[in-house]
Amino acid sequence: MRAVVVRAFGGPEVLQIAEVPVPVTGEGQVRVRVEASAVNPVDLATRSGALTEAGLLPVRDVIGIGWDVAGVVEETGPGVTGFERGARVIGLSDRLDVPLGAQAEQVVLDADAVTAAPAGVSPVQAATLPLNGLTAVQALDGLGLERGGTLLVTGAAGGVGGFAVQLAAARGIRVVAVAGAGDEPLVRELGADVFVPRTARLGEAVRALVPGGVDAALDAAVVGAAALDAVRSGGTFAALVAGGAPAPLRGIRVFNHWIRADGARLADLVALVEAGTLTLRVAGTMPLDQVSAAHHRFAGGGLRGRLVLTL
Repeated sequence: MRAVVVRAFGGPEVLQIAEVPVPVTGEGQVRVRVEASAVNPVDLATRSGALTEAGLLPVRDVIGIGWDVAGVVEETGPGVTGFERGARVIGLSDRLDVPLGAQAEQVVLDADAVTAAPAGVSPVQAATLPLNGLTAVQALDGLGLERGGTLLVTGAAGGVGGFAVQLAAARGIRVVAVAGAGDEPLVRELGADVFVPRTARLGEAVRALVPGGVDAALDAAVVGAAALDAVRSGGTFAALVAGGAPAPLRGIRVFNHWIRADGARLADLVALVEAGTLTLRVAGTMPLDQVSAAHHRFAGGGLRGRLVLTL
């Protein structure tokens, strides 16, 4: 079967479509025939070697690429209940140090990393949910905001930021969205109450609109200290990438959120998709063998939604 791998770090040209054995299903696992897998920033960071430089991924002869899975169950391992062959599912491959990732014709996942795919949407759309949706909801849970609180979301028009805006708005949280000037209609449609262009001095601009500063920030755009300045003293700040957490000034609780697979939480997000609360946004599709072109396009920026590889 075919799978996307890297054997050396570098630009998109190092991505290879390799012929590899079909993975073996172990106890508590399911094997999924992949129909679609989204391209995410972590894929580019893996391919370039940035994760290895950060100490998150050892150097290996072969490293698999891809986190998001939408597809069909092919086989269940011993001890697995709740999934049958032919069931449409989505899931998350959350390990970095693997020879086979989600961008492959078949992938084996722990059963508790998988849930039923949302009804009424295509595999391409469904593939945009696991990584970005779980990152947003888990970070939001970690911030612990109550209804009526105020939240700054940087990168509010992006994959994680867009979900964070919608999830927070659904909880009755007042959202201050930071994005490009042309993205204001989009983020307001997603549920933002207040818009601040990313070119503004965030601390000053946000405090002019929210006196004293917001209660918390979810820094999807890796703004760092500038976003921290918009948070009130004693507030909370969630960073989403290694090295993205600023110093915890003014008694602000700063934490780095590390994504984890969670089929039960993913099922909650599926229910929100089916209810119309969450919007799945696809920027475009490409076949698996055009993964290098997909990385080029992603790196160029300006996408509103995820590029999805189809199999």
